[in-house]
Amino acid sequence: NWEYPSPQQMYNAMLRKGYTDTPEDAVESMVAVHNFLNEGAWAEIVGWERRFSRGLLEGWRACRRGEQGFLEQQQQQQNDKNNNNTNTTTTTPPQTPRLLRFQGRPNDPTPKALLISHLSRFSPTKYTSDPPFDRHDWYIQRRNPQHNTAQERRYVIDYYSGPPEPTGEPVFYLDVRPAVDGPVAACERLMRWGGDVWWRASGGRAREVVEV
Repeated sequence: NWEYPSPQQMYNAMLRKGYTDTPEDAVESMVAVHNFLNEGAWAEIVGWERRFSRGLLEGWRACRRGEQGFLEQQQQQQNDKNNNNTNTTTTTPPQTPRLLRFQGRPNDPTPKALLISHLSRFSPTKYTSDPPFDRHDWYIQRRNPQHNTAQERRYVIDYYSGPPEPTGEPVFYLDVRPAVDGPVAACERLMRWGGDVWWRASGGRAREVVEV
């Protein structure tokens, strides 16, 4: 369960860090944004863990039909569960990861953020030139029920601001991915990206329609 700071706790923390020019009446909305971003980051991490917590083989099976295929698979499994359908053969379901700790690193740009900044010089319409306004490293415990193991994994999160909505509401983008601390994490990122690109580029959806 999440334990979020109260507006007063947030304001006191900002004062301790030297942010003395923040109006006290603005802190409540800042806390709401802070909580919203945390929920979004955690949802992204859970999505990665649903794909890969049971190993690279199960991860590829989850990624080979692209992002949309994975979402459809998850929906089908949920429908089967709701309907008590025991005829559908599934592997052991992934367990929800546990957050161990996190670290704010706003002054340490990630390699991907630096790459995007450089690419924006050549293709400004495709890549943003605005750097992330924040970076976090989140450490989670990955639990694999099939092998009864628990391992620590690190995720990196880049926080971007986008143009506001016509109503004036702020827009944020989160880039959440496993930190490349070893070959397994590198494979996970390549599988998810490559699986989606290949599925769409090779006409995977059209092939399924023809087969049906």
